[in-house]
Amino acid sequence: MQPGKPNILLKPTLDTRFHIDYEWWQREQQPGDLRTYMLTHLPPDKRDYFQKQEQDRVLDYVHPQTGEVFRLDELGLAIQEAARQPDFINPQTSLVESIFRVFLANGNIPRTPRELAKDTGRDAMTILKTVGGIKVYKGIRPYQPES
Repeated sequence: MQPGKPNILLKPTLDTRFHIDYEWWQREQQPGDLRTYMLTHLPPDKRDYFQKQEQDRVLDYVHPQTGEVFRLDELGLAIQEAARQPDFINPQTSLVESIFRVFLANGNIPRTPRELAKDTGRDAMTILKTVGGIKVYKGIRPYQPES
């Protein structure tokens, strides 16, 4: 088994950690699809700005809780700003989009369906049935730490 890859022989449970598998996006989608999808998580005015940009600049980002400084591209910074808005995850957002937004907001730190339920206000079993099945939605897959 490759490091960081899910073991497809194990059935995910409520305690299985999930994350966005960015390698899935590279394998399964067309170039630019991830960026295009990420733009849909921005407010319309920011989305318009980034649709006109060909390349994102890299900027320093100071994490609001830890004070840690990260290098983020402009799009990543705009997503972090959008994630601080109270309606970034809301009942009108689809389940898959809500889960994806949790990972965008938390820097893709793996979370269990139980934790995702608290983050999204959705049922943990519904989350597990959605992202723990054979079909991969938006690259959300079980996380296997590197050994």
